[in-house]
Amino acid sequence: MPDVLIELLSEEIPARMQARASDDLKRLVTDGLVEAGLHYAHAAAFATPRRLALAIEGLSAQSPTLTEERKGPKVGAPQKAIDGFLRSTGLTPDALETREDKKGAVYIARITRAGRPAAAILAEVLEHAIRTFPWPKSMRWGAGSLRWVRPLHSILCLMTTDAGAEVVLLDIDGIRSGDTTRGHRFMAPEPFAVSGFADYEAKLKKARVVLDPAARAATIEHEARAQAFALGLDLVEDKGLLAEVAGLVEWPVVLVGEIGADFLDLPPEVLQTSMKEHQKFFSLRDPKSGQIVRFVTVANRETRDHGATILAGNQKVLAARLSDAKFFWENDLRNVRQNGLEGMAAGLANVTFHNKLGSQKDRISRIEALAREIAPMVGAKPDLAAEAARVAKADLQSAMVGEFPELQGTMGVYYARAAGLPEPVALACKAHYQPLGPSDDVPTDPVSVAVALADKLDTLTWLFAKDERPTGSKDPFALRRAAIGVFRAANENGFRVPLASIIRNSALRVAAEQNWQSYISRANDIWEKGKALGFDRSQIEETAARLATEAASKGMIISHYPDVEAASTGPSFNLHAVDVDSLVVDLLAFFHDRLKVHLRDQGIRHDVIDACLAMPNSDDLTLLVKRAEALAAFLKTDDGENLIQGFKRAYNILTQAEAKDGVEYSFGADPKFAETDSERALFQALDAADQVIAPAMEAEDFARAMQAMATLRAPIDAFFTDVQINTDNDILRRNRLNLLHRIRASCLAVADLTRLEG
Repeated sequence: MPDVLIELLSEEIPARMQARASDDLKRLVTDGLVEAGLHYAHAAAFATPRRLALAIEGLSAQSPTLTEERKGPKVGAPQKAIDGFLRSTGLTPDALETREDKKGAVYIARITRAGRPAAAILAEVLEHAIRTFPWPKSMRWGAGSLRWVRPLHSILCLMTTDAGAEVVLLDIDGIRSGDTTRGHRFMAPEPFAVSGFADYEAKLKKARVVLDPAARAATIEHEARAQAFALGLDLVEDKGLLAEVAGLVEWPVVLVGEIGADFLDLPPEVLQTSMKEHQKFFSLRDPKSGQIVRFVTVANRETRDHGATILAGNQKVLAARLSDAKFFWENDLRNVRQNGLEGMAAGLANVTFHNKLGSQKDRISRIEALAREIAPMVGAKPDLAAEAARVAKADLQSAMVGEFPELQGTMGVYYARAAGLPEPVALACKAHYQPLGPSDDVPTDPVSVAVALADKLDTLTWLFAKDERPTGSKDPFALRRAAIGVFRAANENGFRVPLASIIRNSALRVAAEQNWQSYISRANDIWEKGKALGFDRSQIEETAARLATEAASKGMIISHYPDVEAASTGPSFNLHAVDVDSLVVDLLAFFHDRLKVHLRDQGIRHDVIDACLAMPNSDDLTLLVKRAEALAAFLKTDDGENLIQGFKRAYNILTQAEAKDGVEYSFGADPKFAETDSERALFQALDAADQVIAPAMEAEDFARAMQAMATLRAPIDAFFTDVQINTDNDILRRNRLNLLHRIRASCLAVADLTRLEG
């Protein structure tokens, strides 16, 4: 079975496109071969800045011969129908067979398609892949019609068997396939022939090209760490930058350069970000001071002076870049020292956060009010939390964040310290954005937690009120991430946050502040329509203001005023409004849905979560998780699983009896009517369990409550084995049904077990 080697050599492919392109080449070619009837043992794709390569092992030598039966018209059908069938199959009338069918005899065409050599199929598949390649951006060059990410220079396509290597012939816009390639653009530019993948990879390495991007990345990382260690420094890890740089070079040469002394007092994050974004440099950190003191650059060639000229040029360009960063840094510090951090934040009044939510300054005012409300719940001082909220986003107005947006929050910490603000306030400038993803840390300082929760809850409440909710896979404002952030910040710190009341208060602020703003945002359109209807501006504004006040007093949020209409009493509006109570319900449901997804990833079943959601205080996510974890652990035990079966049996018998009798058996179970030892033992077990469950639930010790519930397993099993509940004696029957109620009540005090599956 032959092996295949394909290489597409071109001008430089952007690093960000290489991984996807190598996967696409593998997919397009292998899928095409399989669809044509071939199969293969293994395929691997590779990318360098100048080439895409694909190696396929164990390809079929040819596609199989296939026979297809196709059913045609009935015997005796009109001749036109028969002629059409013959044309579609390519057969003559004498080649058709007849076969009896349910509705009579029909014509059957037996079509045999002979197998084809793998080389012919490969040529067709590769040409189609090249011509339809899904580059994010592509170009044309010369007189041909071919489009590629950069001009394509050569195509290498070999099929190797025990008899030797054979070139698979194809010609695409004058680019003919062959068995030759080239090495490094500068160090080994001459063409050379190859006979298979092993020969190809070995000769490329001699020609100063490392084919595998993972090998290039490993070389860069190893050399950088080794040189850093020799200098007593640490390499600042950056996997994203490592992958990008590995896509910029075919023969990585690691060089260590110096940062000018004038720039060493810049914050390390500034140095690291500037060098990464502008120069693709890695940072080397002094482990004693934590300062960035040197950089690592990766050249694409070896030089006689061992990189001295390359480093000199890089250091010159870096000095210019860092001079800009130093100017931004000093200018921002001067601004903060003169006007304070709140002075820097004043400009946010002119920055729109969302066209339905007003400016960033408006949003900061709302976050301040929420942070003050949340602070006591998380152990923070309200005044300190409010101060942190006022300055947390001030660095968005700084020159440094304007140049490097990814430093938002980070720079706020430095500016807050420079302004002499308390350390918890400074830390909140960065921490209130956290967590940014599932693996990101959550804020832990109480002030940071208060501001983080306020920030996320404000965004969720206001965007839900304005009907900007996630739909399907679309979530442009990352509201799902914000909901998980609220949950994690509260749960991982063990803080008790009653979301319902906080959301309600936030929504009422929306009603009070935004109902009029909804009119303002559409004032010009509304005024033009009103003027055409014969109303002056004051009439329309008076009506809008009155409706805004009335809606707020009723707990309604006007999402927008669609239009103005004429009425006998003056102008009127059709309103799009959201009820605050409905908003709270919708937003809590959204939190619960996200929590289900999160806990399901932790191995907790969705029905366990539903059983806990049905209990009181389900808006307290920390309490909810604690209960769900305890119930999940309980159900994994034999006692837990068996007790649930006993509970369900008791629940079903009791529910059916209550429906039949039209009464609720909820009191009056008396041990004096017990006839059997197992019946009396169940009374005693329930008494003992209730003495533990009630105080344990009050103390929110769910594990202890469920341990107490587990003691009921054996008495309940024995009771159902020994006792007939629906006896002819009405007194005994009622007593036993009331005893079942005690089982139901004791178990439902822990969680709504009726929601468990099965």
